[in-house]
Amino acid sequence: MKTARAGVNKAKVALGERGDVWWTDGAEDFNRRQVKNTPYAQWYESLNN
Repeated sequence: MKTARAGVNKAKVALGERGDVWWTDGAEDFNRRQVKNTPYAQWYESLNN
């Protein structure tokens, strides 16, 4: 299981889903967070109306 998880993590890093951010403007990375705990919470909630 440990080997499989390491492989999945390696693939996700290669795809840009994990690891260092690719942008250089200094914006924070909100990946792997619930949207309600990000600055996008209000926007996301508005989609449900």
